[in-house]
Amino acid sequence: MIKRTNTDYLVPKDEFARIEKIFAANFDFDIETLSVSDKKLRAPANPKSLCELCRLVRSLPEGRNRCFQDHFRSLSMAFETGQPYISICHAGIFSVCVPVMDGHKRLGGYFIGKCAAEAVDKIAVDDILKRLGALGFDEKEIIKAAINVPVVNSRVIHKASEFLYILIYENTNLDPRLVRWQRLKSRQQAQISDFIQKSKADKDAIKYPYHIERQLMANVRIGNRTGAREILNSILGSIILQNPGDLGILKARAVELLSILSRSAAETGVDITGLLEKNLDYIQKALSVNSQPDLCAWISAALNEFIESVYQQQNKSALSRIQPAIDLMESEYDQPITLDEIAKAAYMSVSRFAHLFKEQTGQSPIDYLIGIRINHAKRLLITTDSSCAQICYSVGFNNQSYFTRTFKRLSGMTPRQFRQESHLPGQDL
Repeated sequence: MIKRTNTDYLVPKDEFARIEKIFAANFDFDIETLSVSDKKLRAPANPKSLCELCRLVRSLPEGRNRCFQDHFRSLSMAFETGQPYISICHAGIFSVCVPVMDGHKRLGGYFIGKCAAEAVDKIAVDDILKRLGALGFDEKEIIKAAINVPVVNSRVIHKASEFLYILIYENTNLDPRLVRWQRLKSRQQAQISDFIQKSKADKDAIKYPYHIERQLMANVRIGNRTGAREILNSILGSIILQNPGDLGILKARAVELLSILSRSAAETGVDITGLLEKNLDYIQKALSVNSQPDLCAWISAALNEFIESVYQQQNKSALSRIQPAIDLMESEYDQPITLDEIAKAAYMSVSRFAHLFKEQTGQSPIDYLIGIRINHAKRLLITTDSSCAQICYSVGFNNQSYFTRTFKRLSGMTPRQFRQESHLPGQDL
């Protein structure tokens, strides 16, 4: 066993022990650490917990140096994105780096993985031999170590990395604001980039989507954070696609969007004085930033705050009248709910309820319910191995063809295509 010092843990020893204990109870991975202060990579307390291939590579100085350089590159990417960074290491197996930051201070990273996403076959062995050939090992040694690399489904690797990320910042006194801000920017930029790539072939996407602004306002009024964020990112993507590299245009549009967001919140009855103060603050911040990712992130932060204002106002607005129906749809989406049952939850006639619901949300009740079902289907497609048919019925659809058509209409792709695009390399489909 290796004796560790307090600096090896990146956080106080007792906090690390708590993280390690909870993590070990949920995942069969040991944690390595890399400290920025002394630039040292520490193996788990029990070196034998490393896979045979890692131990073989690190038996040579050059191999240890390769591992360090590879870990340090991953750590740099994790710091930059503010989230777990999953990669294929220099030896050809999965490695995960979870950044450990305290405010602006970069402390280091926790590393897990050291596994393969599927059984190591001849193609994988040949790749590993090619990667490690210059180290001078006997081929038989490498092959023996390679075929014994642990196999872990890549979805489990992803879940483990997210679990460890949450553990770190919920079980320590680290200041998580900057790392979460970095993560917000990374995820938003990925969504915007995805929208731009899909829209390049669409001539209408080059035009500013004024009609989408109305959907954004409707989602703010109802407090639909997820829907509003998706629409906001599509609008930002359209602006960037139309004016690539022009930060000035993006800032001008950002000011317009901030006014739209605050006006939408005001229409729900939120105090106008407080909204104007918040809006002015966000406008000043937006105009002061000098990068596209920061500007987009500030607008998204403003969206969250305006929607939070709407949440606080809901009990004082007409939205409170339809909230019981929304709650019913959110909780019973997987059941065969009728419009009559939904209206009864709000103690209204079908016609009055449908009118008020459309007025408040910009959608019909059934369209809203379908949206809930599709969002749950997306979650299941990413996080489970269930078939598309199983997911179809588990989220409340009773016809797979209709489910597929509806999913494609709302998402731009079929359920299977969505699963393929959302999964990590090597993940089971």
